[in-house]
Amino acid sequence: MSAVLSAPGRARFLPRDGLTWFGAACAALFCLLATLGPLLAGDPNTAGPDVLAAPSLAHPFGTDQLGRDLLARISAGTRVSLTVSLASVALGLLLALPLGILAGYHGGRLLDDLIMRVLEIVQALPMFVLAMFVIGLSGTATAHLGPIPITMPTKVVLLLGLAFVPYFARVARAATMAETGQEYVAALRVVGVPRIRILFGELLPNVAPTIVVQAFLAMALAIFAEGGLGFLGLGIQLPQATLGNLTGGGTGYLPAGIWWYSVLPGVIMLAGILGFNLIGDALSDSLSGRGTHKET
Repeated sequence: MSAVLSAPGRARFLPRDGLTWFGAACAALFCLLATLGPLLAGDPNTAGPDVLAAPSLAHPFGTDQLGRDLLARISAGTRVSLTVSLASVALGLLLALPLGILAGYHGGRLLDDLIMRVLEIVQALPMFVLAMFVIGLSGTATAHLGPIPITMPTKVVLLLGLAFVPYFARVARAATMAETGQEYVAALRVVGVPRIRILFGELLPNVAPTIVVQAFLAMALAIFAEGGLGFLGLGIQLPQATLGNLTGGGTGYLPAGIWWYSVLPGVIMLAGILGFNLIGDALSDSLSGRGTHKET
């Protein structure tokens, strides 16, 4: 009974334009550096004699003040950034989708109002400000919730995931309300299909394309937020390399002409943000029918 295939406006292709391909290339570079870079570039914490060396064949991205290879450190930082963004988006979706679908299915009624008012409270504080506030209070060291250690990467994932919940829930609610008005939902109710089956067997697959678009856009936000926290010294701490703390740590060397220390990790971070943003925009255009190409 699913209406995924027959629902209007569900485009099947990404738009074939240069900006989309550029975004796909940026995202692919980011993901390849995160997955293969740490395997090929070596240990990011191994110091060497070549201190603050410019990019060369031996060190394609140069070295830092301890002689550590920046390609290895940027690769490790990219992996951290990708892992944090994937985990935080997955957590946000896991918490938000049931809430958004329930609210949309009961649109305008008590349960809808209750869910949305709670989410508005969470959304009142912007994501980046919320993360800075909580980390400022709890510090950057490992905390403990009873016997469970909460490391700094876990804190960042939890904070970003929580901040994404209202964002995803609102999108899921709007998409669910649109689907609930379709005839197939009324037919399912009439024939006595259980509500849980309607919600997660029929409505969820049909709102999924809209959620996927928002997930790509949220990954770009997560990369930016994790990098921004690291740049300000409030994120994952050294010696563990992240794109944010590498960019922040290298800014002091810019007046001496040592540009590669801060510019190259910043460029990789920008590639990830641009890539996932452009893919999300392209998927959004395809979903609304604006990005479909004409057959020749």
